[in-house]
Amino acid sequence: METNNLTHYKTLVAKLPLLKQEIAKVIVGQQEAIDEILISLLASGHCLLEGVPGLAKTLMVKTMSEALHMSFKRIQFTPDLMPGDIVGTEILEEDHETGKKFFKFNQGPIFANVVLADEINRTPPKTQAALLEAMQEKSVTYGGTNYGLPSPFLIIATQNPIEQAGTYPLPEAQLDRFLLYIKLNYPNEQEELDILKGTTGSFKASINRVLADTEIVELQKLTRQVHISDDLIHWINKLVRATRPDGSPSDFVKEWCDWGAGPRAGQALVLCAKARAVLNERYSVIPEDIQTLAYPVLRHRIAMNFRAEAENISTDQVIDQLLRTVKN
Repeated sequence: METNNLTHYKTLVAKLPLLKQEIAKVIVGQQEAIDEILISLLASGHCLLEGVPGLAKTLMVKTMSEALHMSFKRIQFTPDLMPGDIVGTEILEEDHETGKKFFKFNQGPIFANVVLADEINRTPPKTQAALLEAMQEKSVTYGGTNYGLPSPFLIIATQNPIEQAGTYPLPEAQLDRFLLYIKLNYPNEQEELDILKGTTGSFKASINRVLADTEIVELQKLTRQVHISDDLIHWINKLVRATRPDGSPSDFVKEWCDWGAGPRAGQALVLCAKARAVLNERYSVIPEDIQTLAYPVLRHRIAMNFRAEAENISTDQVIDQLLRTVKN
């Protein structure tokens, strides 16, 4: 990396702690989830956010968008939502000079830098597929014309873990398209007390813009240049392969798992480890990056068998075992 480029990148990276400070003006706690959303953005991926209602998921994402000065749209997924409600539709217009009528594509809410897909599991598979196609291709095709989506482009889909009636769970192949599966926990006692004090008065925090969308694109390019040693890549490869019951060195995996993560999981873990290094103002991956991100990268890519579900054994417990047994 050239000296001038390195100096420029260092200036951008130094803004990341300031970005987290701006988000913390509004969001109390949830630092791990905020870090993981930012890691997903730096790694040019998308994330699935799971948490019970009332944990400020929408506010968290909206605040981040404001601090990044990026366009933000929220889509509330419902059982009657159609693909056109997401990607857009053609409308008939008339040229006032010639009187001729023509169809014009009216862009849907997917055309934003940050899109919050609220309760994605409440809409039918056809509509889910329209969103997931845009995630993968970063473009929308309508009427034979291809429309590119803004850059950077981040989808944050949420789902409610406690309401299963009338929902359409994402198939495993579509879950795999999400870079990270982030679990949002309840705040601790002090954090909840701070929330009560800070949100029930007249004061409203002002969010300053820290990074522009073009600067985020540059940081995404930097993320791919971060160094990771061959030893750590070999460790990631062993971890991912160990999630597969056939040939896994873990008896725990053989006993409780139906099938494990595919190669995309390894790619995701490498990229996210690099992104975490950037977020922590480093230019090289360390083992802690991999240990921390193994959970959100792998938890939705491992399928538990029926006995495991009956015994309430989770994918996080599988990852616990693998991190203890599969050594670097």
